[in-house]
Amino acid sequence: MKNIMLKKWISAAFLIIVSFFSLTACNEPAEKKEERQQYVIPDSLLKTLKIDTVQTCPLVDAITLTGMVDFNQDKQVNIYPLVSGNVEDIKVQLGDYVQKGQELAVIKSSEMAGYSNSLVNAQTNLAVAKKNLDAQRDLFKSGLASSLDVNNAEANYQQAVAQLEMIERILKINSNNTQGNYIIKAPISGFIVQKNITNNTAIRTDNGNNLFTISDLKDVWIYANVYESNISKIHLGDPVDVTTISYPNRIFKGRIDKMMNVLDPTNKVMKVKVVLPNNDYALKPQMFASILVTNKENKQSICISSKALVFDNSRYYVLKYEGNGKAVITPVEVINTIGDKTYIASGINVGDQIIASQAILIYDTLNN
Repeated sequence: MKNIMLKKWISAAFLIIVSFFSLTACNEPAEKKEERQQYVIPDSLLKTLKIDTVQTCPLVDAITLTGMVDFNQDKQVNIYPLVSGNVEDIKVQLGDYVQKGQELAVIKSSEMAGYSNSLVNAQTNLAVAKKNLDAQRDLFKSGLASSLDVNNAEANYQQAVAQLEMIERILKINSNNTQGNYIIKAPISGFIVQKNITNNTAIRTDNGNNLFTISDLKDVWIYANVYESNISKIHLGDPVDVTTISYPNRIFKGRIDKMMNVLDPTNKVMKVKVVLPNNDYALKPQMFASILVTNKENKQSICISSKALVFDNSRYYVLKYEGNGKAVITPVEVINTIGDKTYIASGINVGDQIIASQAILIYDTLNN
């Protein structure tokens, strides 16, 4: 009986062992099928990718400032009244572009009417002084007048000439207008950026308000705010990239032209002036601007295209290309990103090849 039970137990154990090895043999192909294969970039996609070789370049520091567009005050003219009177026939409006010498408005002025009357008197006095001088010279030749009389007549004549020339110069400034009108003309070409008069406005020469302001906007100034902690990082002549809300995808190039070297007592900031060309008049005074100031340090750093960088799970990565369509996800430590360049502290070396286009697409594929 015991032998029979032993034989049954051995048979059962043998069946269990055979079944185990049979199941193991059956699962081996399935497990091999589930092994993860390394992703190979297809040739059709590889041809469209940009592969960059990692290099070094001068390390650049950058600071972003805020500021506002302003007029170029060296090319701005305020027009003040030279005579008293009433404004008539305003010929321009705010925002109009005017040429040098163009008429802006007309002022009906009693002062100008007085100059017209003075012109007639000066012309009459000159004619009388000339006749008197000629008469004294004839009398002197006849012995009926002394040289003193001739000298006095010549002095009166010269005074009459000077008086007429003065009045003519005054009227010439006003285009020789003798109708009692003072014509306001543009002293420079530019835009009417301020207009403080309307028709029938009474003006006086002792009024401190300007009538018009004309500015040439072919170049503008930007005053940027620099906080105390950043003053040491700003230098005269540093290049800047300026962006505005109106043109978010456009970068205006300029340089720091002047540093004020004093702090605003209220805001505790130092002002710097940036000069920008504005040939197409895109920049308007009072626009808010963001100013990126860059300056090169005396250091070298690994730099790559910003398009090669991928940010995921609070880390930065690049795709190191190993050839034959194979790429490896490589974590990197970023120093700074300025425009289309990113400066790297560690993770890749000079000479490595990285994928610099469609990096996110390939990164997602490799992760999946």
